[in-house]
Amino acid sequence: MFTTRNMALAALMAAMIAALAQVAIPLPFTPVAITGQIFGVFLAGAVLGANLGTMSILVYVLLGAIGLPVFAKGGAGLGVLLGPSGGYIWGFILGTYVLGKIVEAGVTEVSYLRLATGMLVCLLIVYTLGTLQLAFLLRLTFLKALLLGVIPYIPLDMAKLLVASGLSLAVRRSLAGAGLLPGSRRF
Repeated sequence: MFTTRNMALAALMAAMIAALAQVAIPLPFTPVAITGQIFGVFLAGAVLGANLGTMSILVYVLLGAIGLPVFAKGGAGLGVLLGPSGGYIWGFILGTYVLGKIVEAGVTEVSYLRLATGMLVCLLIVYTLGTLQLAFLLRLTFLKALLLGVIPYIPLDMAKLLVASGLSLAVRRSLAGAGLLPGSRRF
């Protein structure tokens, strides 16, 4: 698993998520910004699978934890991870792993539907952990935290999910054709 190729793929995915995190639109009524991070998280789990995808997320989180400005709007440090939006970042780790496991459970072929289903489960995990931390830190009811940290994001996140499903299917096919997909299967 820890081949140079796999490590390079994980590092590239972590870098892509860091770049997508900089696409951030703050909303005036919540501490949670609209970002591109979840799009990268979807691609990590769908393209790299459970273990390598999760490794890429861990690299991303560790880079931010040690102070590199890889989180939304150039944020960094443990304060972000322990702050109101940190639960979503923690959710990226578990969500990516579960997404990867769902993708890897495909018998012989990974379909758009399997990818979209895995991404939906991933998103639900991210939303749940994010909402719990948001509610705890801001002393909100779970419903109020959902209204601030989930409901406004659903339409755009669903659009990201649909696009990421199609893109990851194409990327998986290309990587598999080039012999670069970890644990390649017939697509």
